[in-house]
Amino acid sequence: MLQLLLFNVTNGLIIGAFYVLMALGLSLILNLSGVINFAHGGFLVLGGYLAYTLTPFLGFWGALIVAPLLTAAIGMAIEQTLIRRLYGRDPLYSLLLTFGLAYIFEDVTRYVWGAQGLPVTIPAFLGRPVSPAFFFITYYRLFMVAVAAAVVLFLFLLLRHSRVGVRIRAGTLDLETVSTLGVNVGRLRAFNFALGIFLAGLSGVLAGGQLGLDPTMGAGLLMPSFIAIIIGGVGSLPGTLVGGLLIGVASGVTAVFFPSASEAVMYVLMALVLLARPRGLMGEEGLLT
Repeated sequence: MLQLLLFNVTNGLIIGAFYVLMALGLSLILNLSGVINFAHGGFLVLGGYLAYTLTPFLGFWGALIVAPLLTAAIGMAIEQTLIRRLYGRDPLYSLLLTFGLAYIFEDVTRYVWGAQGLPVTIPAFLGRPVSPAFFFITYYRLFMVAVAAAVVLFLFLLLRHSRVGVRIRAGTLDLETVSTLGVNVGRLRAFNFALGIFLAGLSGVLAGGQLGLDPTMGAGLLMPSFIAIIIGGVGSLPGTLVGGLLIGVASGVTAVFFPSASEAVMYVLMALVLLARPRGLMGEEGLLT
């Protein structure tokens, strides 16, 4: 029983790391631009399939870097041509646009790469278990957790100690004042959007190496990512981190005792948090903190 519990907690942490990477990108875009990006899962899938295409030429490590960058470039192009036209309007417009883009991504992915699942090839040593006793903990799983931790640290340093990060944080408070001070808000939003999409593409590459690729996989990771933002508190990146890991571990532990409730537990957890603390666990100020 102890080994089974450890197995599911480990799986929960890995899935939670996916939720964190996805939710951080969603939170960045939502906080600055006010866009509820339902196409985020589509960008995740695109990043994974681009990595699958690039791996034979660049290897896994090259694809891990290039595929998210290409995904971010595509995201920036979409932001510049479509999404930026809806800034300042009712959020429903951007929600409907990104909802439609999600279906377009899914159909394009199915048309180009097929409907069957595909694997992202990882280096052989990453697939090995850490030890015979903990055969379910592979080096790749540890690598994914390390990447998620590195991304969180990078975002913290970027938002705290860089000029563009300070502008992003200030823009979440009062974008009009930031514009009055001479900041090019259009470029700031484009960079912020591309950064959020980069995280989605990176999530897709990592997920492809662990779970394999499927045109619909983004939809399965999208809703838990929104829930992670709500539980942690909208506007709080540390809260998003806590929310993603919390629902991942909660789902893993629930799968041991009540397998049929492993997916529903995140909704129960969200309801309990909102009843006790409507702003989320760390969303008191509603800021990027």
